[in-house]
Amino acid sequence: MKERLISLIEAALDTLIADGTLPPDAKRPVQIDRTKDKSHGDFATNIALMLAKPAGMKPRDLAEKVIAALPEDNAVAKTEIAGPGFINFFQASDWLNSLLDKALADEHLSVARPEQVQTVVVDYSSPNLAKEMHVGHLRSSIIGDAVVRALEFLGHKVVRQNHVGDWGTQFGMLLAYLGEQKGEESAAELSRELSDLEGFYRAAKQRFDESEEFATRARSLVVKLQAGDEECLKLWREFNTVSLSHCQAVYDRLGVSLTAEDVRGESAYNDDLSQVVADLDAKGLLSEDQGAQCVFMDEYKNKEGDPLPVIVQKADGGYLYATTDLAALRYRAGTLGADRMLYFVDQRQALHFQQMFSLSKLAGFVPEDTDLAHMGFGTMNGPDGRPFKTRDGGTVKLIDLLNEAEERAYALVKDKNPELDEDELRTIARAVGIGAVKYADLSKNRSSDYIFNFDQMLSFEGNTAPYLLYAYTRVASIFRKAGLDMNQVSGEFQLQEEAEQALAARLVQFGEVLQSVADKGLPNLLCLYLYELAGLFSSFYEHCPILNSDDEDLKQSRLKLAALTARTLKQGMELLGLRPLERM
Repeated sequence: MKERLISLIEAALDTLIADGTLPPDAKRPVQIDRTKDKSHGDFATNIALMLAKPAGMKPRDLAEKVIAALPEDNAVAKTEIAGPGFINFFQASDWLNSLLDKALADEHLSVARPEQVQTVVVDYSSPNLAKEMHVGHLRSSIIGDAVVRALEFLGHKVVRQNHVGDWGTQFGMLLAYLGEQKGEESAAELSRELSDLEGFYRAAKQRFDESEEFATRARSLVVKLQAGDEECLKLWREFNTVSLSHCQAVYDRLGVSLTAEDVRGESAYNDDLSQVVADLDAKGLLSEDQGAQCVFMDEYKNKEGDPLPVIVQKADGGYLYATTDLAALRYRAGTLGADRMLYFVDQRQALHFQQMFSLSKLAGFVPEDTDLAHMGFGTMNGPDGRPFKTRDGGTVKLIDLLNEAEERAYALVKDKNPELDEDELRTIARAVGIGAVKYADLSKNRSSDYIFNFDQMLSFEGNTAPYLLYAYTRVASIFRKAGLDMNQVSGEFQLQEEAEQALAARLVQFGEVLQSVADKGLPNLLCLYLYELAGLFSSFYEHCPILNSDDEDLKQSRLKLAALTARTLKQGMELLGLRPLERM
């Protein structure tokens, strides 16, 4: 609807320019906002206030001329001028009813497909294969996945990229220790030892710190690995296979859509790193600084005003994250054909990605019109406001966090529903526990830090996963009680009560909200929408009898409204990676 109104206003402005009311250069971008008070209509614009000065008119007088020049449209019931010159639009009820019918009849909820489908490459999760996934990987994994799902639902081609850390000096240490263990243990014993990657890493690090002989061997193995030694590569592949299987188990548990096919780690770009440096040199972008190969860009300076270097090759010939990221950008633009690239990485990496994006276009690795965006996020903190840790100060394994969430949810659900059998209790606990952890994160603006709190996230009150899951089951129970299939409701919409009208108006905004999530990379916008939708349904349910209505036509209308609410809630939760339940 916003786009429709913008087109109408732009047509009116063209008319006013043509008749001389407005000068030719007076057009401004038209902004349409939803009104907070429905007595002021459904939408409003301040365009008359923006153009009053160049028109040489009072804003209210110009607003009258804009309204008079608006083309006829059956979606608009009436327009009014408010305050100093705002133009308010009232949506026609029959038009709203037609939108509701279209959404109910369409399995895609009548969400508009893009005029131009984009190839969007999304970089998210990206764990280090030297260790098990920890809570620091949660935000990237689930925020990135929610945005990916929204983009796909809207109709874009999405390419997931899990840029895992599977290369570098730490692998020499791990390979040296793995080689020792293979010589002393059976395959079964070694597999059991690798099942605790954190323990394996700590043991390797201890050997590295305590034994100079071991440390020397580890460094030599890095050189051999990077040179393509077959035995080193074999051990390295074995380690990565085990490590990736740990990651996949966490993704499956979380309900994240990443698979093994989406993994393209740092090692995939190893052969291209020397070429990246050579191509930067050929472009005349390289400078030598203390033996290192660097690029200096005027727009990036330190506090003293000196240019900040982007180091792409160290003095000893080694490469850095910047080199790998440039190779990845070139691959994603050239091979994957990305129109847009989104990087869901900790916001502390903001400067790094600003430099990478600028340099990749300066070097011609990425076309100038490619949209590159770093979708930074804050940290998940403990009650003390510091990054979340175990009681002894160690890193919290993500799998341990999920286990605890499920157990807490199980105790909560069993207390409320002691009559349920064990299998159903476990199913509900899994959906509630995992959903609570994810939703507590997704409902926050990704750029903000937040405090992790099990009690808050498992509450059935407020903007939480349990509240939303229960809201959906509440709607589903109406149809179950009536013995009806929500896909077979019929009749015409009759929106008589204010609660019905408010719910209907919010339902037709689903596609608009999803577009905002896709554009801004902010799943919290969808969370807020679903929370408000659930609240509006609760008010509707309280004030508008459904099954007990004496008017059969009104009963069918309200059943249709309930069915569309259920489908919208369910689809929205699935896009967030939650698992809706028919019963709780």
